Amino acid sequence: MSFTDLLILAAGLSADAFAVSVCKGLSIGKTKLTHALCAGLWFGIFQAVMPLLGFFLGRQFSGAVNRFSHWIAFFLLVFIGINMIKESFDKDEEQTDASMSVGQMLPLAIATSIDALAVGVTFAFLKTPVLSSVCVIGAVTFCFSAAGIKIGGIFGDKYKTGAQRIGGMILILLGVKILLSGLGIF
Repeated sequence: MSFTDLLILAAGLSADAFAVSVCKGLSIGKTKLTHALCAGLWFGIFQAVMPLLGFFLGRQFSGAVNRFSHWIAFFLLVFIGINMIKESFDKDEEQTDASMSVGQMLPLAIATSIDALAVGVTFAFLKTPVLSSVCVIGAVTFCFSAAGIKIGGIFGDKYKTGAQRIGGMILILLGVKILLSGLGIF
């Protein structure tokens, strides 16, 4: 996976955290730097740790399915992407409040990083340098989440569904690219 692919993947994975951060910023209203840093750290750390866990899980069985790794990566990324797009059409609004407490942020950080766990499994199949990859994913998510808090405080939640849809499309396109590359087409 090239560095450009990794940045695209990181942007796609961070879309959920960005969307939640926008909602959180909307709830806060007048945001401060500490709000942005707090959200960035919560989401960035979890978005980095989950693919690392996924990598270790995937490594346990990567040798047995290495021939099909591009198909597995394709299906996982497309499934995650479609799910993100589907969630963007859900009319039930997620409830977020202004609190940045552990009780509020921990469930949000876990929920927005579950897809990163599945992506981490693909790292074991793709022979991706996992430590640098999770650092990039964490840093990109940190930046997107911190920006999301500020944007939410300024513009409101009109960007939430767009961020989820774009993130989903990015993951689907990356899955297609991995599949085509594995088949020797791209």
